[in-house]
Amino acid sequence: MFFRTGKTRKNDFQDMENHHRVAFKRPPLNALIDSNYAVVDLHVHSRYSDGFNGIAAIADRVRRLGIGVAITDHNAIGGAVEIAGYTDIFSIPGIEITSKEGAHLLAYFYTIEDLVSFYESELLPYLGKEVMSSAGMTMESIIACARKYKVVLVFPHPYCTAYTGVCNPVFSAGRQESLMSQVDGVEVINAGNIHRWNLESTVLGFNLDIGLTGGSDGHNLFQLGRAVTYAACDPNRAAFLDAIRQKRTWVIGKEVNLLRKVTSTSFKVRTNFRNSSDLIGKNMRYSYALFNSKSQRMRDSMQERRQLNRLTKEDLILKKEDLKN
Repeated sequence: MFFRTGKTRKNDFQDMENHHRVAFKRPPLNALIDSNYAVVDLHVHSRYSDGFNGIAAIADRVRRLGIGVAITDHNAIGGAVEIAGYTDIFSIPGIEITSKEGAHLLAYFYTIEDLVSFYESELLPYLGKEVMSSAGMTMESIIACARKYKVVLVFPHPYCTAYTGVCNPVFSAGRQESLMSQVDGVEVINAGNIHRWNLESTVLGFNLDIGLTGGSDGHNLFQLGRAVTYAACDPNRAAFLDAIRQKRTWVIGKEVNLLRKVTSTSFKVRTNFRNSSDLIGKNMRYSYALFNSKSQRMRDSMQERRQLNRLTKEDLILKKEDLKN
């Protein structure tokens, strides 16, 4: 059951549907809902990890917006389980997992029972002391374990700050290519990300010809609904997750402004303080990988220049010989 308000503004979304799968603009939620699209914010955090709000407040907010929601707490499922108890809200069971390397993976399950089973049997034994700590599993291992269940796997914010996106130098180019072939989609608009990185993520999604998703990455109520995924399907888990896998979703959203980013980040920093030792280790590994990556690019560039100069000299010699002849 959805709460609907406002008049339908068909032009706001028909142009997106006919010409774009991704639109960087404020979502016209009322228009989408009134036209019977299933609309979901697929990336929301609660107090069960590093979010500011409890599930009751989040439920009230998405009810007022009229959209569905996936509570995707870091390495925790309490929020997803709790919101599944709200029968008047369309929710998708989810979790954001931090791999051993520090990169994140979103996992969406068709049933809350499968999410609980995956968490308790496959993930919990490998989790760190703090909720924000990395799991003691490589990204490949997490994906393999999740695939034992009916699940949709998405790389969130593939391009973003440091190592939390999978497109970072901790993963080699070959490994990144392999990982991309193992998931169902990429998050192309993350309202907490910066525009340039969202654009790069969008290009990645198009180039891979893979499922596209968007979400607010909301840690506060004001962020909810700032980026959403929508599909021409019934508002139920199976239909919506199938739409992602079958590349039948559209994404629309806009990044939150800098001031609100700072407000959201301040609470995350306090939560992560308990996890400082793990963060220091990951930052050191990322810095080392980044330095090596830049050094290799510099060496490759110098090598290309030497080869170009050598070819240029050879061309000049050949031209002189041709003139003599």
